[in-house]
Amino acid sequence: MAEIKSTLDMVLARAARIAAESDAESDSGEDTTREGMRLAAAYLNQPDGELTAHLAGQTSAKQAALRRGMAQTLLRNIVLPRDETLKGRSELAIKGILDLLTAKGGAAVTTACSELGQLLGQYGQHKEQMTRQLEDALLNQLEQQYATRGIQPPARLSAAMHPKYKDELARLLLDLNDQYGQAMDQRKEMIARLVA
Repeated sequence: MAEIKSTLDMVLARAARIAAESDAESDSGEDTTREGMRLAAAYLNQPDGELTAHLAGQTSAKQAALRRGMAQTLLRNIVLPRDETLKGRSELAIKGILDLLTAKGGAAVTTACSELGQLLGQYGQHKEQMTRQLEDALLNQLEQQYATRGIQPPARLSAAMHPKYKDELARLLLDLNDQYGQAMDQRKEMIARLVA
């Protein structure tokens, strides 16, 4: 009976050791992933460094965790370019993804990143074009309203004077953001799957 109890104690002690090692490894993996996130954030803030240099000399498990953290941060920073700063940061994040994952994902990563870059460029053009078309349409409506009343329009007539301008512009931009956001999310999810 003492032997059975002793064997049971040994099995329980071994299980406890394995659980402790597993916890330590998972904590280490999470810490390494967070370290990868910090490295990618530093890269985005000061892009003169090379992101992949941090992977050299690391174990394959640590490289995977670092790469996963870096990719998460880079993908989060690829957003719709509402201004030139965001566009530049998104383009830098795409470059980082290419540097980080081209060897691992090959043509799929290159294609997805190329499409993301095209979406960034097209978004700004599409936004300007839609805004201009809306302004032209509303300006024509205002001019027709003045002409119908037989009144001379003001010298500085603009589409912003139309009562529906803000609402229509907000609706158009919301639709555009949804459309481009979904297209970008699809590419980003595909890249994220390659890292996982």
